[in-house]
Amino acid sequence: MAKVTEVEVQRRALRARHRRGAELITQPDPAPSYCEPQFDQLPGGHPAEVTADRLTPGLVRAAILRDGSLLVRRLLEPGEAEALAGQVERAFEARDAQRVGASADDGLYEEFEPDPGFSPLSKRLFVESVGVWTADSPALAARLSDDLTEAGMSELTASYLGEEPVLAVDKCTLRRCKPGPPGPWHQDGAFMGDVRTLDLWIALTPCGEDAPGLDVVARRIDHILTTGTEGAKFAWSVSPDVAEDAADEGTIVRPRFEPGDAMLFDDLCVHRPGSNPTMRNIRYAVETWFFGPAGFPDGYTPLAV
Repeated sequence: MAKVTEVEVQRRALRARHRRGAELITQPDPAPSYCEPQFDQLPGGHPAEVTADRLTPGLVRAAILRDGSLLVRRLLEPGEAEALAGQVERAFEARDAQRVGASADDGLYEEFEPDPGFSPLSKRLFVESVGVWTADSPALAARLSDDLTEAGMSELTASYLGEEPVLAVDKCTLRRCKPGPPGPWHQDGAFMGDVRTLDLWIALTPCGEDAPGLDVVARRIDHILTTGTEGAKFAWSVSPDVAEDAADEGTIVRPRFEPGDAMLFDDLCVHRPGSNPTMRNIRYAVETWFFGPAGFPDGYTPLAV
């Protein structure tokens, strides 16, 4: 009997996670609720900033309800984050090589195909200039799953959402961002619809000063802002004027991240890629959206955590 390779094990695990995710979204909890916020646990500053060892579901909920987001230091060990950055670059290289006819069987890049009944993943073209979907890299999907489990994110998001979380293939991305003009201000809820979610954005390299980071409006916005007005880059994005009006007094911030630092926010957080052309370095990051099955977005492809 032929030995099953590590890559094949990773492929099978990814397929099993997809099928488990499909089960979760077809049998959701009928009445889930978010955890109770613990406002008394919040430190000062906007957005609130804590180390990973202080994370609790109630603290995360309170931070999002007060500041729209939470900054988490050292969610991953810096050495692991930097190693992931190197693997993300290799995944980009593997994708580009395959586009010109190279073959590869190392699991760094192979486009994931959902089971029948789910829409073809046509949104891939939208992200490919700056990202590779995590599910398109079985090797990195497996490694990141282990890292997030070790960091306690599965348990935290389940408690936060009040139900077992599920990911969306098309909302989990390995990101590589080069210096340039700032990206468009937006709320992901503007194009995902009515969802129950928690997003985890992890910096794999230093960013926010010499490399692109994130700009966020560090206050709670409890509704979808008007999109597509004059100055907005896309129909689903908001103009700089709208973002600045929503920010009120001095709440637009660009945090500085070290490898392994993270930001948690939801579908209502107003944010954008924080960049300018004078920056010198590329930024690597990974983004993972956790959804409650009762509020999984229509047209997306499920993947169990």
